[in-house]
Amino acid sequence: MNAIAQGHCNVSLRAALVIACAVILTACATQEQKADAIGAVNRAFRVEYEAILAEKGRRIVSASRTGAYEAMRVALLRLGMQVEAQDHGLGFLTVIAPAPRPLDLVEWRQAAEADLPNLRAITRPYIGALSDFISFEPEGLLVVINATVLTVRAGSEISLTVRLREVAPPRSGIPRREYITPTAVRMGLDKIWAMFDKELQLHKSR
Repeated sequence: MNAIAQGHCNVSLRAALVIACAVILTACATQEQKADAIGAVNRAFRVEYEAILAEKGRRIVSASRTGAYEAMRVALLRLGMQVEAQDHGLGFLTVIAPAPRPLDLVEWRQAAEADLPNLRAITRPYIGALSDFISFEPEGLLVVINATVLTVRAGSEISLTVRLREVAPPRSGIPRREYITPTAVRMGLDKIWAMFDKELQLHKSR
C-alpha cells in the first residue's frame, strides 16, 4: 500500500472511531441530561441574542416607510431568503430559508468555529465527554427572520428578529437549540444591514 492510500485509510479509521465514540457516548447520556444541556445552551444564547438585537437589531433611517420596507424586502431576497408572509399595510415581513442563510457556508463555518468552544463548555456539566463531540447542525433547520417597519418622526424604524424552526430531526440525537449562535447572529445582521443600505440608496436614486 502506498503512502497516499495509507494516509486515506488512517483518516477513514480515525473518522470511524470518532463516530463510534460519539454514538456510544450519545447512548450513555439520558434524554433528560441532553435536554438539560440544551436548555442551558438556550438560556446562555438567549442572553447574548437579546444583547445583540439591542445593539444591531434596530435602525432608524431617513426614508419613507414604503421605501424602507421595499429596501428590506429586496435585501433579504438578494441574500437567499424567501417571503413567507408580508403585510405592507402593517409594515410586517417574514422571510425563511434553510440554515445557514443568510450566511454562506464559509461564513457559517467561521461563526460555528467561533462559538463551538462555548457550546461545549456549557453542555459539559450535563453530558460530560459527549460535549466534546457535540456540534452545530444547520441541516433540518429553517432560519426565520421577521422585519417590522414603522413610521417615526425621523423617518422609518426597522426592527429585525431571527429564530430557528425545525423541519427535520437532528441526526445526532441531541435536542435542537432555539437560538442561533451569537456569532452567526452578529454576522447575519451585519450582512442584512449592508445589503439594506445598498437597496435603500438604489430606491432613493430612482
